[in-house]
Amino acid sequence: MRPFPADLARAQQEWSATYRQLAEQPGRTELRRRSYRLSARLFFHPYWRQRRQAPRRGGHRVTLDGRTGT
Repeated sequence: MRPFPADLARAQQEWSATYRQLAEQPGRTELRRRSYRLSARLFFHPYWRQRRQAPRRGGHRVTLDGRTGT
């Protein structure tokens, strides 16, 4: 598993803090706007565009009937 970049982790922490504040003080426009901005920053972060590494090939596989395949 790839580690999360520091800016992505920080944005998640800020989003969580903003969400808690908004839960305590509903209707606060500035908190709602901050929540939207942080949500967009998290959703569109370049980290999510990176392709995952393909699983390694060559391991043993088990078929549905329990036999080992290659």
